[in-house]
Amino acid sequence: MRFGLFGSAQAKRPEPGSELTDSSQGFHEWIENNIEAEALGFHGVFVVEHHFTGFGQVSASLNLLTWLGARTTTYRLGTAVLVLPWHNPVLLAEQAATLDLLSGGRLDFGIGKGYRYNEFAGFCVPMEEAESRFDEAMEVITKSFVSDTPFSHHGRHWQYDNIVVEPPSAQRPHPPFWMGAGSERSVRQVAERGYNLLLGQYDLAEDVLRHVAQFKADVEQRGRKFNPMEVGVARAVHIARDKADLDAALERRFQGHMRINKISERPGETRDRFVHNEAETRRICDETALFGTPDQIARKLDDLRAGGVEYVMINFGGSRENIRRFARDVMPGLTGSPRFADAAK
Repeated sequence: MRFGLFGSAQAKRPEPGSELTDSSQGFHEWIENNIEAEALGFHGVFVVEHHFTGFGQVSASLNLLTWLGARTTTYRLGTAVLVLPWHNPVLLAEQAATLDLLSGGRLDFGIGKGYRYNEFAGFCVPMEEAESRFDEAMEVITKSFVSDTPFSHHGRHWQYDNIVVEPPSAQRPHPPFWMGAGSERSVRQVAERGYNLLLGQYDLAEDVLRHVAQFKADVEQRGRKFNPMEVGVARAVHIARDKADLDAALERRFQGHMRINKISERPGETRDRFVHNEAETRRICDETALFGTPDQIARKLDDLRAGGVEYVMINFGGSRENIRRFARDVMPGLTGSPRFADAAK
């Protein structure tokens, strides 16, 4: 199996009247965690994009990844995801190509349509336009990457006249496109587009395995060879010291997701696959978490591997101790060393 990191960092706003808060600390810790992860054998990172949370989630993903790219050498630099309905696609293509060029071709360009109501409302972008904006943005971005001569575009949402996007990306014809999905329809769309597939950290294991199997079949049906490394599955991991530590970690995960639910829900709308009631949220948080001892975590990962999952991006919640313990006590057994094989007997 291949492992990477997934998630976010926080830049906390200073408390009123306080001069002690260093808002950059969370970002710098995230950078140092990833630098160490590269040294420990992790493949790369996928970082989220979110806005208007009040608790400092990453909003400028490409900026943060550019800083990380300057501090690493082989580590892949992924976005999971850039929400296209909010971005000027030509400006985004220019920024992405710049990162890819400076990093020596290490960008994984993960894109999505968005789902949080408060973000669409904050940008004054109707959620009803998310799909049409996404489709048009990808048309423009792809053309921006592959066109070496000027082109024009006059669409519903964006218009450009006689432009050629610079600089060129290092990866040709463009960085790999990764698209988030979580339903049969959206997984099929990813295969139809020829993109790589991203599956979320709150997707139940049975859904993940079903989506992977469907994606493999859809890819092969279109005459392409399926590569399991073109499917990334996000999971949360916590190596617990004892039961009290395990219970506390599960509660933090639940409370964090409830907070996201509150800002994600659209007023007056029925709940969807992103927003659940309290009982369902707790069940999903508990069942999708890879929390416990190293052997318990390894067995859950091995179950995913048996179902066709080979690339797992892990949210360690910012814990460098967990990154180190995972690399020492879990990774070797899932990459062919005898530790896990002996324990499984």
